[in-house]
Amino acid sequence: MKTYSAKPKDVDKKWFVVDAEGLILGRMASIIALRLRGKHKPMYTPHIDCGDNIIVVNAEKVRLTGRKVTDRIYHWHTGYPGGIKKRSVEQVLEGKHPERIVIKAVERMISRNPLGRQQMRKLHVYAGPDHPHVAQTPEVLDVAAMNPKNKRGA
Repeated sequence: MKTYSAKPKDVDKKWFVVDAEGLILGRMASIIALRLRGKHKPMYTPHIDCGDNIIVVNAEKVRLTGRKVTDRIYHWHTGYPGGIKKRSVEQVLEGKHPERIVIKAVERMISRNPLGRQQMRKLHVYAGPDHPHVAQTPEVLDVAAMNPKNKRGA
């Protein structure tokens, strides 16, 4: 008996579209990270990119539970002395690039190495309902139907 190890040419990569409207951010991000890595496939091999391509639409309408919208703060440093900056989730969602909340949530669930960067290139996030990947004929991935806790009402 030998252990099966997938080769890059054996991997069948599909396209999926996720509508983030009303979905809980962390639950959605964990499902997307699982699909990007390919851990949902029986042929999963840790050192090969087995994952699928994921398109996320309506990223600006993602939900967070509790007081995370106001209390969760993202920090970064400009590189200058005293240059620490901060922004709340609410400010990011109302700002110019609300899709960055979803990208960061998924990015922090993927390994930080060259394989993880390769897997993150297969994530396409859009703030609105439209996306330019119609030619790939993506299948709908209904995250809300997987578990009732994945979606919150208005």
